[in-house]
Amino acid sequence: MVLADLDRLREEDPFTGEAVRGVSSHIIVHRSRFEFDLNRARDSAVYRTPEQCWGLNVWKSGELDDSLVSGSLDLHGEYYRMLGAVLDELASRHDRFAVIDAHSYNHRRDGPDSAPTPQLDAPDINIGTFSMPRDEWAFLIDPLMQAMRDFDFNGRHLDVRENVAFQGKGEQTRFIHERYPARGCAIALEFKKFFMDEWSGKPDPNEVAAMRAFTVHVAAAAEEILKR
Repeated sequence: MVLADLDRLREEDPFTGEAVRGVSSHIIVHRSRFEFDLNRARDSAVYRTPEQCWGLNVWKSGELDDSLVSGSLDLHGEYYRMLGAVLDELASRHDRFAVIDAHSYNHRRDGPDSAPTPQLDAPDINIGTFSMPRDEWAFLIDPLMQAMRDFDFNGRHLDVRENVAFQGKGEQTRFIHERYPARGCAIALEFKKFFMDEWSGKPDPNEVAAMRAFTVHVAAAAEEILKR
């Protein structure tokens, strides 16, 4: 790999997993997206060219060894088999369930000293609903987004909007909606990286702690809505 460590780290979304540690059932993946991207379909999960990964030059050689790619794709498949097993067990106990698919995104892509992406185009929380049958799950999504806006996040309220910076077109939400129609609701939740310096990789501990409390709040609100 020729990609610099900080450039790699910036795209790996560090500390995002901390947001879900307070939820009793959670999965945090400890693999680089440059090995395989779990939120892409199998045929595009390994970045072979710069065009597949934001124009970044990742590999020292032009072509990856097919056996290396095959091993990475085996792990991609293992993850989805594991996820299916976990959710099958959940579905056996509940008529309906929600999955918070947590991610984070960069908003200072032009450099550490440049202006951030305007707030209009970069909400604090972006909810992606592309793969979701939106009308079917409106009873959950609409009040849940309001619960997110109402949360006291270190003395402020977050800007929560739907399908602005991202639309929720990832593989994980697609997998869940296809496997559990009318039963599983996968909510793609993107935190803007207000909780860290995306160029130095340094987090703000108070913001990270608030992210954790926020996700616990969201999970509890979703559970309450689904029980009605």
